[in-house]
Amino acid sequence: MCEFCTKHGEGKKWYLQMKNYSEELRHARLSPDQRKYIELPTRAAWLERFFAGFVMAAPGHAEMPEHEPPQPKPRAMRPPTEAEIVKESQVVHFGQVLPIEDCEAVIDLVDSITRLPCGCRLMTTGKADQRYCFGVGIDAWGILGKFPDGSFEVLNKREAKRLFREFDREGLIHSVWTGVTPYVVGLCNCDHDCAAYRGYIEQNGPPNFFRAEYVAQVDWDLCTGCKSCMRQCQFGSVFYSSALGKVHIDPARCFGCGVCRAACKKDAISLMPRQSVPEAANIWLRPPVKTA
Repeated sequence: MCEFCTKHGEGKKWYLQMKNYSEELRHARLSPDQRKYIELPTRAAWLERFFAGFVMAAPGHAEMPEHEPPQPKPRAMRPPTEAEIVKESQVVHFGQVLPIEDCEAVIDLVDSITRLPCGCRLMTTGKADQRYCFGVGIDAWGILGKFPDGSFEVLNKREAKRLFREFDREGLIHSVWTGVTPYVVGLCNCDHDCAAYRGYIEQNGPPNFFRAEYVAQVDWDLCTGCKSCMRQCQFGSVFYSSALGKVHIDPARCFGCGVCRAACKKDAISLMPRQSVPEAANIWLRPPVKTA
């Protein structure tokens, strides 16, 4: 399982552990190691600043809310290495790809889910009301009342699951994110317009999310070679054999999002635990470098 599962999930999926959603964790004093990157006393303080930035994506919000929390002081240093960037990201704000079933399991765990404007889409497309981001538990934090009406849309579990199913059929990648790890802050639905996806996958930048705990595989007895799954895959892991008239999923490239399944009318694609697939086991960020 991924590094977070080992550290924060006792060997189980870290994002399905109730302790990682708790009020106690949100208000706990941050450790000295965390304060190296955060420079705020608690996750609650970091989360207020973080969501203030997301509110900026809502139409008509030209200013930050009153009493904006202090911003971190810039640190003069040499350009960080990729390993250093990933280490800091894993402390502050890091994600993991989830299939739709695990998204629904997270929704079932939390006491509320709030749809909000996507800051990434504002930056990449200029569109201010693209609501692909879902905060978990934030209506109970006292944050909602600090921002103008219309910034947030509190959903019930059924509504949230319906939207995630729609995004799944559309081919959007689902992911879960921390707000000072291991506290779970939200679920996102990503594509080319997501800054996290664009920076990591398209621009080959530092990894900012783990692959899923799964890998997709094709049942060739059911596959008709229609190639619908190829159009759905955002990681370039699906390939077509003209000679065989079938598709193949490269497990070393697969991120395990599972959205390819939504395009397959023959139910020929399933998810396997990553650790059960030798070619993909322990590939969480980048594939290992092959040596001669």
